[in-house]
Amino acid sequence: MTTTAQRLVAEAIGTAILVATVVGSGIMAETLAGGNMGLALLGNTIATGAILFVLITIFGPVSGAHFNPVVSIVFALRRELGLGELAAFTVVQIAGGVAGTLLAHAMFDQPLLQFSAHIRAGPAQWLSEAVATFALLLTILGTLRAKPSAVPASVALVIVAGYWFTASTSFANPAVTIARALSDTFAGIAPSDVAAFIAAQIIGGLTAWLVAEHVLGWRKSGA
Repeated sequence: MTTTAQRLVAEAIGTAILVATVVGSGIMAETLAGGNMGLALLGNTIATGAILFVLITIFGPVSGAHFNPVVSIVFALRRELGLGELAAFTVVQIAGGVAGTLLAHAMFDQPLLQFSAHIRAGPAQWLSEAVATFALLLTILGTLRAKPSAVPASVALVIVAGYWFTASTSFANPAVTIARALSDTFAGIAPSDVAAFIAAQIIGGLTAWLVAEHVLGWRKSGA
């Protein structure tokens, strides 16, 4: 049985590696794509989906592999995570995400501390984040009910799809959003746009929980 400390370390490391992959692959993709934004996004997408599968596979048995405060909120609502654990998970997820951004900058010899100038604002972007987070949480809850062993692949695939079918490229994660605000690169988001993204993500995640549990009956028991 894992300890609370082990779970928190898993969440911190997992979120750090996830963000380092998102930011680092964005820098690499933009550098190599020669101005072709579609090609750059494809490279960013593949790396993100691949690392999600790996991270959820190795850390899922330890902490549940949330790496995302909205996921942790939903599991708290399902009474699978206490309020104290929820607060601790959120703190280490955000800290891990920031560390991941700094790590990516260091690996690509960029200034460690940056603030993004990439504007991501407006109703279409906010709707996209709500939809992306709804899809992510519904995927997690539905796959846990139907085939728990498929969670790593299902989450990786829904994020890969979200990169391409949402206008926001599917951040779907407050910790990742905060961390990406500290990178003035391909993956960045202007700090002024972070609060609206997070609000949309929480709305999308809570809506998914309500639909899953109170409409479809996908409760913890699987009944």
